[in-house]
Amino acid sequence: MAWQQLHLIIPSDKAEKFENALLELGACSITFIDAHDEPIFEPDVGTMPLWSTSKLTALFELDKDLKRIGLILEKKFPNIIASSEIEYVKDQAWERVWLEHFKPLKFGHSLWICPTDGEIPDPTAVNIFLDPGLAFGTGTHPTTALCLEWLATHDLNEKTLIDYGCGSGILAIAALKLGIKEAWGIDHDPQALTASKNNAERNEIDLNRFHLAISDENTSEIVVDIVVANILAKPLITLAPILAHHIKSAGTIVLSGILANQAEEVLKAYAPFFNLNPITQKEDWIRIDGVRF
Repeated sequence: MAWQQLHLIIPSDKAEKFENALLELGACSITFIDAHDEPIFEPDVGTMPLWSTSKLTALFELDKDLKRIGLILEKKFPNIIASSEIEYVKDQAWERVWLEHFKPLKFGHSLWICPTDGEIPDPTAVNIFLDPGLAFGTGTHPTTALCLEWLATHDLNEKTLIDYGCGSGILAIAALKLGIKEAWGIDHDPQALTASKNNAERNEIDLNRFHLAISDENTSEIVVDIVVANILAKPLITLAPILAHHIKSAGTIVLSGILANQAEEVLKAYAPFFNLNPITQKEDWIRIDGVRF
């Protein structure tokens, strides 16, 4: 099935009004991106800010008259729309298009992350087959790679682990393949838990050893040997006492999703709970790890 899209350049402070109007006019989905290369690297916890000017894309089925919809919007929001464009697109499994460019990646001496149904460079290694679906985490991003490298170079046998902000489940699944006795995948997004479960089953992980939960839902009493959290610096700072609570005395914290210039602030937040090691850097990103007091 083919689709059509209406692209609009609008002030971001009008985004919600345009979204509501377009949904009423039959849009199947609405997305926003920066219209003028004005990045927001990291929002405050609980906020969802937009750029000053946004490119709105509304997806419609082919039976909708987008020229008429455009005229309705111009009448409803006079002198607000900077530009508009109609585009026709073929239907695709968008969440799978990227797989054409996803190649096997090696971490440590014997851990490989491979695309589902892809080649296996070393059948004797620990191979993880990954299809993240709509959740974050393939190993291609430096933040994920930093965590995988830590897991692949430490003794995990008979230990327990929380993957906090589990995304695709890649870190917990890698840990389970590398010897972790039991793991918890915790995330605020139900799609992440679905992706984690699917990837665990694809890798023949015993789901009695891999528990999945929405954050803050009956997870406060879980205490483990290792917590891995690949999120972003500001949420990590807010979560410092919560993540510390989840770790046994002499247990380990592994943090990523942190830009190099954010290191000092994150280190300060975790110093009251952990003896922290020197940071490890990959491109512009760092990993912080340490041992619980």
